Amino acid sequence: MTSAPLAARLAHVSGPLFFPVTAYGPDGSLDLDVFRAHVRQGIEAGAAAVFACCGTGEFHALTPQEFRACVAAAVEESAGRVPVVAGAGYGTALAVQYARLAEEAGADGLLAMPPYLVVTDQAGLLDHYTELAAATRLDIIVYQRDNAVLTPKTAVALARVDGVIGFKDGLGDLDLMQRIVSAVRSAGLDPLYFNGLPTAELTGLAYRGIGITRYSSAVFCFAPDIALAFHRALESGDDATANRLLDGFFVPLVELRNLGRGYAVSLVKAGVRLGGLDVGEVRPPLSEPDAAHVKQLAALIERGRALLAADGTVKKEDGSPAPGVDGGGPRPSGPGRSGPGRNGSQTDGAGA
Repeated sequence: MTSAPLAARLAHVSGPLFFPVTAYGPDGSLDLDVFRAHVRQGIEAGAAAVFACCGTGEFHALTPQEFRACVAAAVEESAGRVPVVAGAGYGTALAVQYARLAEEAGADGLLAMPPYLVVTDQAGLLDHYTELAAATRLDIIVYQRDNAVLTPKTAVALARVDGVIGFKDGLGDLDLMQRIVSAVRSAGLDPLYFNGLPTAELTGLAYRGIGITRYSSAVFCFAPDIALAFHRALESGDDATANRLLDGFFVPLVELRNLGRGYAVSLVKAGVRLGGLDVGEVRPPLSEPDAAHVKQLAALIERGRALLAADGTVKKEDGSPAPGVDGGGPRPSGPGRSGPGRNGSQTDGAGA
């Protein structure tokens, strides 16, 4: 783990934030070799950071032992090239346990997910995150969504807590986020902010308007070339390219994602399999996407890559080919399984 603080490493990120899926074998057990390959591919493709065992990584489905093993594997694959942030959730006692496991595994920080199930008041939320921050030396990003919605006053109080370095918004209430940003700024504080909606690119232009430019990209898991092209357009103010990708790829992707429960995870995992890396199926209570929807995803990835080719955006800033522009998606670069996914979808190319 690098000695540089997480806040400093994330302050000027130059790529999407990568939330890898967690790989399972045919029997449903953890497959660390394939997980390592997935993480390695993401880093080599240009991820700015790895957020391991979070929402897309099925934190809810992992045992503490599996969680620690995955975080440690991500840290080893990163080797200090990019920061590794681990999820932490449930009630305060268990969140502290997961935080300490992440610290032992060498993580650079934590994404503090909402407390399990209960709907509490602002004082309870403040106590929860304050206790979590006090229990670990890791920097913490507080994830606002579902039953953990902050008022501007609570956000200011949390921004003053030692160890809390930022806020990730998965709620999508821009009015509230503007009031939080304004209140925190007026208090003389300067935490990091992240757009954490399921397909964050869809709201990237809107969040940029209130100064939030960092975001997590589920698309980066299975189509890093498309995700990076959009990120470059957003960063450079190339709204014409951003809008073409929104209209032709990201909006249809969200419409497809909304066809099934849990598709924010299971459809992403199917996309990774389409790219040639068999990361296995999701664990219950999530279920696999409909095979027809996986075929639609494959066609949509092809359409996204066609847009890149038509726009001439298939090269990186240095002029070299962007990852995955051959139309085949990210390919395994280490131990792993490729071939048909167990839901019957093909995994030998995005256009299959």
